Amino acid sequence: MDAYLEEELYDLITYCIQNSSASDYSIKEDRIKEIGRELFADGGVDALENMYFSIEHRVREEISEDAKPYRFLWNDISNEWNH
Repeated sequence: MDAYLEEELYDLITYCIQNSSASDYSIKEDRIKEIGRELFADGGVDALENMYFSIEHRVREEISEDAKPYRFLWNDISNEWNH
């Protein structure tokens, strides 16, 4: 399941990076938040850290952009996640 979520999260974040003024931007952000809640429910903060680590590197490698600004979308999931 994590592989599917990673692919979806990668697609959503790259879409948001490349289309910041798109009409469906907030829908994409909402799904990013939902994925974070799913990951947290399955594996806690470690699951969030592991997934985002992978995503940050993929985004940097594949589209030469920074995914770190989107980490804040998961801030309301746990007190331990505060970016």
